Amino acid sequence: METMEMPAPPPVGESVRPVPAELPISQAQTQSRLQGGLVTQLARDPQAVHEAQRLRWQVFAGELGAKLHSPKEGLDQDGLDAHCEHLLVRETQTGEVVACTRLLFDYRAVEAGGFYSQSEFDMKSILLLPGRILEVGRTCVRPDRRAGGAISVLWSGIAKIISSCGVDYVIGCASIPMTDGGAQAHAVMRRLRAGHMTPENLRVQPRRSLPEPQGELPAEAILPPLLRTYMRLGARIGGEAFWDPDFRCADAFILLEPRRMNPRYARHFFVPVRTEAI
Repeated sequence: METMEMPAPPPVGESVRPVPAELPISQAQTQSRLQGGLVTQLARDPQAVHEAQRLRWQVFAGELGAKLHSPKEGLDQDGLDAHCEHLLVRETQTGEVVACTRLLFDYRAVEAGGFYSQSEFDMKSILLLPGRILEVGRTCVRPDRRAGGAISVLWSGIAKIISSCGVDYVIGCASIPMTDGGAQAHAVMRRLRAGHMTPENLRVQPRRSLPEPQGELPAEAILPPLLRTYMRLGARIGGEAFWDPDFRCADAFILLEPRRMNPRYARHFFVPVRTEAI
């Protein structure tokens, strides 16, 4: 598959509000919510981070056929991992990691040289937003747990961190498969344009546009699970999608403001529970 040289992300530094004092993320009470035998935990040692990276490799490379530029075979690693918090969902009986995501705060993005999203989008308008920004990325769920509550439990953990750390904006990239030649991705974007876009002053520009679809667009646009969760929470799409040939997908830029979450789903995720750390 042909690949294109990715432009380096612009530095966050001067385009973001002054860097705040580091958040006490270790004190952010991640949810240890027992639901279907699952629990959420923040990774607190290299072994736990490796478990997340191993699951990411299995899903992205093994299942989806993504071309990963990782220094270690079997682990999905990149330069941002060291700057991120890694949130895991474990089975309480086996201890196995069945879902994970990584969280990059704005003050850590300054250290890292930028958000992951900046490698895919020109997002100057987003970087100028007042308040704290959290990027959610590399989210995946083990295939046998996708029909259960794993994504719900994972989002409960994310919601607790959002609340504990006073996050004003959540950003990320929600992937839409392009394995059908892009027809479904174009259909999904057509659906999203109809009423889920950010205002013009909060639009981003993809660094690589989607290729023309092969064949007719399907009448029904099926939202992937993660994108569907974002939409239910009240997230908006920041513009046209980015084409990622390495991951064989289209990425839609997500902007979620916790204070404007859909009340029904906010009540579902923001619940008081006991805490646990790895």
